[in-house]
Amino acid sequence: MQAGGVLTSVDLEAEHQRLARETFTSAELAPQRFRLIAGAGLDVMPRLTDDGYDLVFLDGDKVEYGEYLEQAVRLVRPGGLIVFDNALWHDRVADPAQRDPETAAIRDVIKHVATDDRLRSVLLPLGDGLLVAQLLP
Repeated sequence: MQAGGVLTSVDLEAEHQRLARETFTSAELAPQRFRLIAGAGLDVMPRLTDDGYDLVFLDGDKVEYGEYLEQAVRLVRPGGLIVFDNALWHDRVADPAQRDPETAAIRDVIKHVATDDRLRSVLLPLGDGLLVAQLLP
């Protein structure tokens, strides 16, 4: 993170927020270098600054991934990254027989990212999969 950078985290879970604050404090990260916002991603993201982020990492309700993508494209600066966790969704995404709403939503986001001329992307088979997209300048 750049010298003046600020890490912003949005999470519904109070315990996650508490643990993040504890971790950042124990790592001696100055309080002005991070902000923790309690709330649902789709409630909070519309209030965040356009082109204000170098990286947007998304890990939430999989059915909402398409809406997260719309918000993330607005939020990330040109050249910035949008990263989706669970992009392989327990190996379900690659199995055409899997048609549950979560798997279908992840597949839709992968297809959308792959065909969006504003983005360059890669699907990494790390953990449960990471979809990384760069907003082109």
